[in-house]
Amino acid sequence: MLEKAKARPDLSLLLSLLVLILVYPAFDHGTLRRIVLGVLMFLPVIVATERLSTLKSWVRPAILLMVGALILTVVGMVFPSPAVLGIKWFVLTAFFGLTAIGLFSYLRSARSITNEHLYTAVSIYLLLGIMWFALYNAIDILTPGSIVRNESVMIDRSTDLLYFSLVTLSTVGYGDIVPVHPEVRMLAALEGIFGVLYIAIMVAILISAYKRPAGTQ
Repeated sequence: MLEKAKARPDLSLLLSLLVLILVYPAFDHGTLRRIVLGVLMFLPVIVATERLSTLKSWVRPAILLMVGALILTVVGMVFPSPAVLGIKWFVLTAFFGLTAIGLFSYLRSARSITNEHLYTAVSIYLLLGIMWFALYNAIDILTPGSIVRNESVMIDRSTDLLYFSLVTLSTVGYGDIVPVHPEVRMLAALEGIFGVLYIAIMVAILISAYKRPAGTQ
């Protein structure tokens, strides 16, 4: 029972990230739906801030970034200028990156493996994908044309960049959405490298921290 209670915040963060990824395409069109999506975007932000509240040195910068992103989101809805929207996505990039680093430092110090550590490990991987997604959004808004869709891709929505980030992180790379600016190409390459290294490092951490329960052979 105690282990389940401890694992609850980590599971909540994982579920909030999965919900965001799964429902994003359904709400990424139409003014009203995009407003709902903007609110929904803050679900994992709030849950992640709550999770970081247990890691004392990480909670203050997380709150500052969350408040900054919230203010920029409201301002962007009233005055939808590219500069405001781009800065908002940069702030969200910093927030998700900070969350991933904070949770990784917690996971690295684990002496044994429980369900909460497994939930956290998966959440960090998804946070990396959403962090790069936010970065691609900022770049796409401030420098249009730096990421292009092939002719077979008939839509031009933020969902494309979420999809692009996830397939790049997993090194699948279908090629239907490609970065054309050299700087963005390097960022995409770094995301692929991070995706591969994270899995390798995390497996090593989990194996080194794993301990057989007492009484087993």
